Amino acid sequence: MIGRTNAAIIGAGSWGTALSIVLASRFERIRLWAHETELVASMRETRVNNVFLPGFFLPPQVEPTTDLRYALAGAGVVIGVMPSRFARSLYERMLPHLEPHMRFVSATKGLEQNTLLRTSEVARDVIRQKFEPRIAVLSGPTFAREVARGEPAAVVVASTDRELAVSIQREFSGPTFRLYFNDDPVGVELGAALKNIIAIAAGICDGLGLGNNTIAALITRGLAEITRLATALGGQQKTLSGLAGLGDLVLTCTGDLSRNRSVGIELAKGRSLAEILSSMTMIAEGVETTAAACELARKCKVDMPITEQMDAILRGAKSPRDALRELMERELKSE
Repeated sequence: MIGRTNAAIIGAGSWGTALSIVLASRFERIRLWAHETELVASMRETRVNNVFLPGFFLPPQVEPTTDLRYALAGAGVVIGVMPSRFARSLYERMLPHLEPHMRFVSATKGLEQNTLLRTSEVARDVIRQKFEPRIAVLSGPTFAREVARGEPAAVVVASTDRELAVSIQREFSGPTFRLYFNDDPVGVELGAALKNIIAIAAGICDGLGLGNNTIAALITRGLAEITRLATALGGQQKTLSGLAGLGDLVLTCTGDLSRNRSVGIELAKGRSLAEILSSMTMIAEGVETTAAACELARKCKVDMPITEQMDAILRGAKSPRDALRELMERELKSE
């Protein structure tokens, strides 16, 4: 299979571009789709994504394109790396060009706002209008720049279809990119989406000048509420203690390359959310995920105090210091 399969990567942000670089040697051809005409023209000319991942050359196997039909033609694997807010509309545009033999990998970390669906559920909801798709999800502690640089990274590919997960594991794994498989896409996707909320909180703590004790407590209690919601929705607790849960949470809460953490730092400085987001090139998924997570928690009757306070901060209903005080003054309880 390796070396004879073609792939389509839908979304040429930093992560989509990094995946095209790290997976290039595993495929005969990768077509990297982006919406922006100027970006694709630039990538074709310079072989670098100067907007989202400057400093890294695209391998010869990678072909940037703005044509969805062309990107998908002949692809055995379709990897969705679009922002979650665009997932449904993009899968709807892709639908006429999708074929039953294609395998799908969702690498988007977020929730759809109105439906509260995970991104793989959005993909399935659209594609099953034509055929029942085989979908896996990919997540783990990864910063795009480090993956593109060839630094060793480990991620999880999850699907209830074991054969699919194993085939993706074998096809994607290489000298610097190691995949583990499991059968818990619910836990993997929710871990991926919800950790961004805690990362914004971690950034707020950093921005307020708080130290390691606070961050350690935040990560631990953040993991506890992520696990409560994920298991209430059918995820497995062990998944949340692995790469797609704890691993991704620690990285996003502590790494300087974390966009969500950066949002929190700026909020703590007193900047408005609108001002922060308007100055960012890339999307911080945690901002939109927070409201969706709160709604899911209410529906499942799950207690998520950190997420609730983050929602209040992002809505402008509470200051970071007031939110922190309320978290510390909650009713005392056992761990």
